[in-house]
Amino acid sequence: MTQSNHNDFVSGMAEIAREAGALLMGYFRQHVKVEYKGDADLVTVADRKSEMLIRERIKARWPSHDILGEEQGLVDTGSDYRWFVDPLNGTTNFAHGFPVFCVSLGLQHKDRLIAGVIYDPTRDELFSAEQGSGAWLNQQQTQASKIQVSKIANLSECLLATGFPSHKRHKTPNSHFYNQLTLHTHGVRRAGSAARAL
Repeated sequence: MTQSNHNDFVSGMAEIAREAGALLMGYFRQHVKVEYKGDADLVTVADRKSEMLIRERIKARWPSHDILGEEQGLVDTGSDYRWFVDPLNGTTNFAHGFPVFCVSLGLQHKDRLIAGVIYDPTRDELFSAEQGSGAWLNQQQTQASKIQVSKIANLSECLLATGFPSHKRHKTPNSHFYNQLTLHTHGVRRAGSAARAL
């Protein structure tokens, strides 16, 4: 697989994510009805419509690829390529009118993750990464838009981000760790969209 093939994936992924993000924003303004798919997991028509759109666009461009989506599960044909689709990461925020959510797409070739895109339609920010080329904000290949790990070396000087699982919340030790990290850092943020936080 050549580098240009990877660029083709990222460009296509970005187009799909932006289209799905525009669809989500239309529903966000309508304050759509919420359904439950468990004790705490929410789902909306926006989740379902976004995943349908994403699946259609992937199949149109790459018909032989397999897709694992949060709402419709896995369509497995044995392809060397597998997509991981979260059509609306941050559904609880979305359902409550809190504008922190995104579309998340990842692509695996055999056993290697080769490309990923996260699109935040409320801020029009597209985060993309591909194997061997680093991570970028809004696909601008300039030093200013390259995403890098923080240079802060001391935990006490850091601002951290985390997330909690929505299911089995009462069984997780996260609240204890959250408290400990808060005491030893500048603070810990939990925005409610794990992909966006990352």
